[in-house]
Amino acid sequence: RVNRHIDDAEASATDQFIVLSRDISPWSSEHLFSVAKSVPGEEMTTLSGDFMTKVFEGPYSQARQWLEEMRQIARDRKSEPGNVYFFYTTCPKC
Repeated sequence: RVNRHIDDAEASATDQFIVLSRDISPWSSEHLFSVAKSVPGEEMTTLSGDFMTKVFEGPYSQARQWLEEMRQIARDRKSEPGNVYFFYTTCPKC
């Protein structure tokens, strides 16, 4: 649905496309799509601040461990961990 709206609005950020995901609960997730302009019918948001990245390799079942590791890295750097988003190079079910 979201991809269709992005395509219809001709808002795809083809050179910088990324989808950031975070699990809000066992039944709900949030996905942030990079776009080149506003997309009618979709909630728009902007991320700003200081960010940290780390590459993890392994099955999706390890995501909870990776989440805690990222939070600990933030605490070790004297920063309060905020939301942790993941970028999957493949679908978690693949």
